[in-house]
This record gives sequence, C-alpha cells and structure tokens, in this order.
Amino acid sequence: MLKVWMCAFALLLLSPEGYTMKKAKNVLGTELKKCCDSPKTGFYRDGFCHTGPEDHGTHVACATLTKEFLEFTLSRGNDLMTPRPEWNFPGLKSGDKWCLCALRWLEAKKAGVAPKLDLEATHEKMLEFAKLDELN
Repeated sequence: MLKVWMCAFALLLLSPEGYTMKKAKNVLGTELKKCCDSPKTGFYRDGFCHTGPEDHGTHVACATLTKEFLEFTLSRGNDLMTPRPEWNFPGLKSGDKWCLCALRWLEAKKAGVAPKLDLEATHEKMLEFAKLDELN
C-alpha cells in the first residue's frame, strides 16, 4: 500500500497539475501568473511558464514576441512562426505571448533583440540565469 501511495505522490509532483498545485512563484516572489491561453503556451501547455525535470529547455520566460526575435530564433534553427498542426502548434507572430527557453532569451538579449518579459508570469527559475534587474 505504501508503494502505491508513493507512486501516486510522485505522479502528482511530476505532472503539470502537480506544479500548478504547488503555487509556483514568479521572479518578483509572488504567485506565478498565467502567461497566455491563446495560443496555449508553457512546456506543459497549461498557459503558465511552469517547469520541471522533463523541461530540458527551461521554458520559464514569459515574453511578448517581436518580429525581430522571431527572425533571430529562426536564424538559430528554431522556427516558431510556421504552424505545425501535427504538434497542435499554431505558429507564432509578433504580439503573441510565449514561454521561452531561458538561455534563448539571454542569447537574444546579448544580440539586442530580446522581447519584453512579463515578470509576473516569468517563473522564478529564470533568476538562476539572470538577475532581476537584467530581465527588462
């Protein structure tokens, strides 16, 4: 019986619902706000920039995309503009909000094309990559 309970607890912690229930914090130290529902963003496609052990890209930076950033990330081999219906991905355009990989956002910042972050919807894990005052 203990093994069954431990497995159920582990699934709760590893599921997107588990992360939602844990009340993740943003970079300001308050409750993480939703980034975007249309298009549905986040590693877990729950609208939040939640992260977990499966998220090797650390999709924690909630950004309002720009044409310059979309072209930059395309030049790095990540086409976010082309719809991919087989992955239920609508393709993104300037003005859309999206949970970006922390390192891609930093790379774009160094190149002068980083999109503006919504700090209330950017997961606190982003602070492992940059200081708060560097995020905008």
